[in-house]
Amino acid sequence: MTIKRSTLRKFALSTFLFTLPLNAALAQDAAVADRLKAALAAQGVDISWTGVTGDNTSMVLQGVAIKPAAEKESLAIGDVKLENVTAANGGFEIGTVSTSAFEHSKDGVTLDLSPFVIHDMTVPADGATGPLGALMIYKSAELSNMTVKVADKTAFSMDGLAIKITPPADGKAMEFTGTTEKFNADLTLVDDPKSKEVIDALGYQNISGNFEIAGTWQPTDGKMELSKYDISVENAGTLGMTFDLGGYTMDFVKSLQDMQKKMAAQPEGADNSAQGMAMLGLLQQLSFNSASIRFDDDSLTGKVLDYVGKQQGMSAKDIANQAKAIVPFGMAQLNNPELTAEVTAAVSKYLDAPKSLEVSAEPPASVPFALIMAGAMSNPLDLPKTLGVHVKANED
Repeated sequence: MTIKRSTLRKFALSTFLFTLPLNAALAQDAAVADRLKAALAAQGVDISWTGVTGDNTSMVLQGVAIKPAAEKESLAIGDVKLENVTAANGGFEIGTVSTSAFEHSKDGVTLDLSPFVIHDMTVPADGATGPLGALMIYKSAELSNMTVKVADKTAFSMDGLAIKITPPADGKAMEFTGTTEKFNADLTLVDDPKSKEVIDALGYQNISGNFEIAGTWQPTDGKMELSKYDISVENAGTLGMTFDLGGYTMDFVKSLQDMQKKMAAQPEGADNSAQGMAMLGLLQQLSFNSASIRFDDDSLTGKVLDYVGKQQGMSAKDIANQAKAIVPFGMAQLNNPELTAEVTAAVSKYLDAPKSLEVSAEPPASVPFALIMAGAMSNPLDLPKTLGVHVKANED
């Protein structure tokens, strides 16, 4: 299945739009409308509409179009309904924001979204000085269904997306979670011959699963922690990731949005090297605390060993033993005997009885991104020591 990059960007944008708080206009009050436009613009998103119906407590924004700073074109998303609107602390509280059902097609690919519903959204006053400054935030949201079709076949679908956010208060960090009931993917639509051969051999023509995320963000000091990002596929396994960063402050967010606007304003084919260097400079404001990637097996490893074994005329056990023998030689290039021994032992343990395999990085103290980038260029072999890299198998 070959899809143009521009098309994928459009659909990524489409999905992204429905995870953002949308802004509102109170009846025909131009001053309020301008304030709300400015609030969303502060988050790097431009929005427009063709008309407003209703009153100052319940209304419909007609013909809404929205454009994040990183995009050059607006996307029309239809009507947006706002209910239970009240003034609060110079800003506004909106009980419910709901979009219309959405469909977008291009290059033979169609994205269908059910109405996206946002609850308890806050639009801050001009010059707000709370932990989130001028950022808008909501407490929960849900999307019943998302479907991606290629021609007349469903390539991907997702049901029951639910997002919950606990705003920062009394010095506590913001908390957020996201879950889905289920997703399905039809991998028979993959048209690369080699990929298709592997998919068919492993028996993953159609896959189902779910994902779950959770984390916290403290905007006052910029500590951003993703404590869970798990993608689970039935009869395959769960891939999980975590990270803990410092320096992700409101000032950093604003600088990043400004950078995205400048890059989006560049004409097609323009030299973006200066912006790229500026982006690297911006990233140096961040610091690395920890990260991990973990795989919990649910039969995928055995299927892969069987497949590779058949390709080479060997048994799955022989392939596993061959892999265990190769690992020490590959790791020797790092000139890190302790890590080599640790990886060798973990891989051997995992291949003997596949349960879980985890790679983690947890330095004894926070490491500035500037130091990581400098180390990557000058002496990359020392990075595992700098970042405190460890590998373990079959542990909770």
